[in-house]
Amino acid sequence: MVFLNGVFSSAQIVRKYSNEFLNIGAGARGLAMGGAVISNQNDVYSPMWNPAGLMGVERDWQGAAMHAEYFESIAKYDYIAYAKPLDSKGGVLGISIVRLGVDNILNTTQLIDTEGNIDYDKITKFSQSDYAALISYAFNPGGDQKLDVGVNAKIVYRNVGKFATGYGFGFDIGAIYHADNGWNYGGMLRDATTTVNFWTVNQKELSAVVNGEEFNPAPKDKMELTMPKLNVGLSKNFEFGLNYELLPEAGLNIDFAKTAALVSTDFASITPYAGAELAYQKMIFVRLGVNRFQTITDIEDLKRKVSFQPSAGIGIKYRGLTLDYAITNSGIGGSNFYSNFFSLKLDMGDFRND
Repeated sequence: MVFLNGVFSSAQIVRKYSNEFLNIGAGARGLAMGGAVISNQNDVYSPMWNPAGLMGVERDWQGAAMHAEYFESIAKYDYIAYAKPLDSKGGVLGISIVRLGVDNILNTTQLIDTEGNIDYDKITKFSQSDYAALISYAFNPGGDQKLDVGVNAKIVYRNVGKFATGYGFGFDIGAIYHADNGWNYGGMLRDATTTVNFWTVNQKELSAVVNGEEFNPAPKDKMELTMPKLNVGLSKNFEFGLNYELLPEAGLNIDFAKTAALVSTDFASITPYAGAELAYQKMIFVRLGVNRFQTITDIEDLKRKVSFQPSAGIGIKYRGLTLDYAITNSGIGGSNFYSNFFSLKLDMGDFRND
């Protein structure tokens, strides 16, 4: 092991935002609540928030799909998933596939030939896509119904046109504790053992030589590490009469790196989040959330300001079919870039037992 560490020490690098697309989350419900679902997401969307929540899939099977577009449809984000209880084992198995892609990017690496002449006919297009497959398993350790534990095993594939490809693998671990007083306490450690990404770069496609000088040299670092992140939260469902329920959650996102978070040190950076869901007869849902608090510097007056990402959404459920919608913006300096999320969930258990 010491030998391997020595071999890779000069060829690996830790990235603060490596595989960041896996931190977006999935399902318009969770996104509308600002990610405030670490302790209360209990369906097929759970692997992206806390795999322990899969224990909420108690019968038959669930399937889900989501589509979103960022920055005026420049980037597209898709998610599909399936979850089913394992009767013989007492646990729940989930399979999820994620894609975030930007298409029709202009490739200008060959725009200028070796003599310095510009040839617009050499401009081509390429796509940059990130994919991930998650295999998830949740169970009650020792048969304790108060404690749910879940694990994600994930495989990552990243492609930058003809220029580079990357493969990675890693694990997430999550848990939810259901207290007797109705409070739920949840935590998820993303990339628990660090996620390793190996890159292969096509230097011939990437580089451009003009008048004997090389541009776009291949990066020297071919192995990339994604450091762990911890999300913790607590929630409780409150009932009002026969028709209304309110489910709030608050918690902390902890990155083990120095970032622009509200509390930032060399060891860890901490930022809060909060969200709530109001349900009417468990059929109509209204959601609000706030997340991604950061300190930023205004370019004009150089003053430090606090930015955040607000979110909102609605949902409707009929029998075993749930349709959800969420809207968020980037939260950066009054940005006008809004993202819309639509997600659909099919619960065969509700269909068969209605």
